[in-house]
Amino acid sequence: MNPAPPLEPRSPAALVLFGATGDLARRKIVPALFRLTAGGHLPAGSQFVGLSRSAGSDDGLRGLWRAALEEHLRAGEFDEAVWKDFAARIHAVPGSVDDEQAYRALSVRLESIDRRCGTGGNRLVYLATPSSVFPTILRHLCDAGVVRRASEATEEAHRDGAEPAWKRVIVEKPFGRDRASARELNELALSMLDERQIYRIDHYLGKETVQNILVFRFGNAIFEPLWNRNHIDHVQITVAESLGVEGRGDFYEETGVLRDIVQNHLLQMLALCAMEPPASMRSDEIRNMKAQVLASLRPIAEFEAENLTVPGQYVGYHDERGVKPGSKTATYAALVAHIDNWRWQGVPFYLRSGKALKRRSTEISFHFRRVPYSLFGEDRVCQMMEPNVLTLRIQPEESISLRIATKVPDQGLEVGSVQMDFDYSESFDVRAPDAYERLILDAWRGDPTLFARRDEVELSWRWCDPILRAFEDPERANHVASYAAGSEGPAEAEDLLLRNGHRWVPLSR
Repeated sequence: MNPAPPLEPRSPAALVLFGATGDLARRKIVPALFRLTAGGHLPAGSQFVGLSRSAGSDDGLRGLWRAALEEHLRAGEFDEAVWKDFAARIHAVPGSVDDEQAYRALSVRLESIDRRCGTGGNRLVYLATPSSVFPTILRHLCDAGVVRRASEATEEAHRDGAEPAWKRVIVEKPFGRDRASARELNELALSMLDERQIYRIDHYLGKETVQNILVFRFGNAIFEPLWNRNHIDHVQITVAESLGVEGRGDFYEETGVLRDIVQNHLLQMLALCAMEPPASMRSDEIRNMKAQVLASLRPIAEFEAENLTVPGQYVGYHDERGVKPGSKTATYAALVAHIDNWRWQGVPFYLRSGKALKRRSTEISFHFRRVPYSLFGEDRVCQMMEPNVLTLRIQPEESISLRIATKVPDQGLEVGSVQMDFDYSESFDVRAPDAYERLILDAWRGDPTLFARRDEVELSWRWCDPILRAFEDPERANHVASYAAGSEGPAEAEDLLLRNGHRWVPLSR
């Protein structure tokens, strides 16, 4: 199966990776770069530079990245010929994020790479690091001249009669710890760079099914007329993980499920599902519509959180390395969101995410209203009819299914339900690019459509802040519900939906 051909960038560049030997780099970023190299999707001459304390030398970093590829690539993907080309592009700069000398060495190394490889001063800096060190890294990068504001680079190029080199920075989520810190990070970043140079990454937006939401809605006349409060009863968005924190308890103690998943992944998917039709598919038009949805989210005050949210923690979390004794950090959250606008007034959006659940699953399900009246004689027939459900599955398999009512053969007038399924891998003879492959290419091309803009980030935090305070209030700590690892989550989450006569879609199916 061949990979889907992406829109390839034209300009070679040096990708500078901070956190070059960290978990995210080893599992996701380095394999994505290898696949892009194997597919010939990066311009000739493009290079990869890792700043790392542990790698030390070029050969040291190459050894670490090769081990990561052998561990995390799919069976049959590693190719020695591709590795030879890939390894020749890898360069290491020893140092830590707070070492000024390392940034000076980085600047010198990049200038040398520009001369030898023709990267022309183009830089794609990827911060695979906690957002807490983002200000330190960005200040040092600007002081060392590795990145600069786009307008300054353009003016300098015009004076020299050359094509302006571009500088872009990819920042991993979560962007900030709350609205105040996110605003502070944004103001700092925008004091040194333009908004169009900052790419706040959310890898869920690189998933093929998530991207397909727009085409599915606006490219099919049978769905958009039904996409409103008159026809949709409620929406469920789930991000469930079967693994626990896997030894990353110190990270999770600082993050928790709201910062890790809800503020970014869940709210970004909600915004795509609920947005109004954009005037065009230009990046700013789409992001304007997403921001409108986030601005329309009905606030949940701290005193309302008890009735509209359920924090949970799996049994055994306290045994994880790095978890504080007696910790009340939420590893699970179920929430009821409402969008106060014309299209969605009165339609609840149920959001849930958790670790150590029964099954790994990310999906969005649209539950349509029941038929208003029985045409089939007996009331029991109408009561047995399940409403239509449209499900967009994002992982582990990417697919779309629609549940419809039908007559059961040879059973009188008995009504049952059947699933109509569409699977990406079965329907198209191409391999959908991994989310990180797609997003790295988009940033390289300068396409910000699938990245969060400043206002989206701050609006998401505005909605999450009161919930965060409620979850972290010591007086409410005993409200954190426990659930067994490998279960569907806390029973209290089921009760949250039952109040409205709804039930969660089972994770076990």
